[in-house]
Amino acid sequence: MTSTPRLDERTYQVRTFGCQMNVHDSERISGLLEDAGYAPVEGTTEPDLVVFNTCAVRENADNKLYGNLGNLRAVKDNHPGMQIAVGGCLAQKDQKTIIDKAPWVDVVFGTHNIGSLPTLLERSRHNQQAELEILESLETFPSTLPTKRDSTYSGWVSISVGCNNTCTFCIVPALRGKEKDRRPDEILAEVQALVDAGAVEVTLLGQNVNTYGIEFGDRGAFAKLLRACGSIKGLERVRFTSPHPASFTDDVIDAMAETPNVMPQLHMPLQSGSDRILKEMRRSYRSKKFLGILDKVRERIPHAAVTTDIIVGFPGETEQDFQDTLDVVEASRFSSAFTFQYSIRPGTPAGEMENQVPKAVVQERFERLTALQDRISAEETAKLVGTRQELLVTNHSGSKDAATGRLAGRAPDNRLVHFSVPEGAEVPRPGDVVTVTVTESHPYFLIADPTADDPEGYVLRRSRAGDAWDLAQAASCGTPSPGAGAAGAAGVAGSAGVSLGMPTLRPA
Repeated sequence: MTSTPRLDERTYQVRTFGCQMNVHDSERISGLLEDAGYAPVEGTTEPDLVVFNTCAVRENADNKLYGNLGNLRAVKDNHPGMQIAVGGCLAQKDQKTIIDKAPWVDVVFGTHNIGSLPTLLERSRHNQQAELEILESLETFPSTLPTKRDSTYSGWVSISVGCNNTCTFCIVPALRGKEKDRRPDEILAEVQALVDAGAVEVTLLGQNVNTYGIEFGDRGAFAKLLRACGSIKGLERVRFTSPHPASFTDDVIDAMAETPNVMPQLHMPLQSGSDRILKEMRRSYRSKKFLGILDKVRERIPHAAVTTDIIVGFPGETEQDFQDTLDVVEASRFSSAFTFQYSIRPGTPAGEMENQVPKAVVQERFERLTALQDRISAEETAKLVGTRQELLVTNHSGSKDAATGRLAGRAPDNRLVHFSVPEGAEVPRPGDVVTVTVTESHPYFLIADPTADDPEGYVLRRSRAGDAWDLAQAASCGTPSPGAGAAGAAGVAGSAGVSLGMPTLRPA
């Protein structure tokens, strides 16, 4: 009989579903596990521990989790000592239901007690039974926990957790609790630590970042925080997500415009362009206010790229309501939109509403909306052909980059740019900065193919972040050769990486 591996030999894998908050929480989970002696699994080997960090926002979140758990049952049966843990928003919601449906799960933990995971795993192993621990309030602010950053050149920084809004379609406040704000000095200390470690980009993260400060009575705290980030030497790019239109104030726009390292990018969730539906959603703004915010942003920051979230088929949505959404989308000129078909979430007021829209109608409207946004996105990216863009090189590649020999980077407005390195030019590392001229546009990404006879077509600036990448690669898989950190078009070994800001909707 095979014995259970010693803890210092045990490997783990974290599988993340959902929003940026979950991605950041997974960094904390990885940090906790490695602090407890686990090691990340390598290659195709089955890990000794699989942790699911779940989402509960959409209906298929349940199906995705239980499908994955079902697939793991046979794997666990053939892997002595293997453990499975489920955390995140779906765990906070379903609690004991997870163990009832999948009794081979060892640990279920919630959004408020991430720090308990190593103890719960050990307790489950010792007692040979499932351990369930769900707290109703925050045990420890996540940023105080050990963290394994998935990127050397950029990082998430939580400024708050939870939400005080009561949107009728959203279950997040019930699962993550009321808003809890970190003190500014703690946030800035974490940002400084990231910069000291080589990062050049941070994304400030919160359920509603622009209500930051409400807990300690300073409604101008978020604008002040943005300006304070501007004084951190070596911090080149600051992003944030996601603000709420109802709380978006002029002082934030001023701070964005007047702080050089705050990027010209804004993710502003619309949800619906119909004032009647916005009222039913309990979104405390109307389309006129939303469009007014965008006008002010673009007046102060002309080249800002704005992205959004939209729900199609909210209960009672009429054809006129949907047309109102199309009209606002046309006027807003979003660079991209994350569009969702409404699905009932048990425990939300919208789930109990009458006049649920038939699935076929929702699908048809969804297709019209995405077609409209595809056209707008294509028109907006076409305007950038011929412009010079300064790209932060990432360790991600598009689906065609291996064939084309291109690398990938993010422009200041967070658009994805696939670029080639001219023959004979130095290859950048993830975290380095290249300046290129855009030669081709697609709806959700740009292409830059400089030539060797154009000395201004490709300019490389090696950075501290690139140096940090080299150090991380040397620690994990041998010292890389100078300029080879990008690992060519085939991608980069040794790091999964996390792309900050909102991801592109269409792969290259």
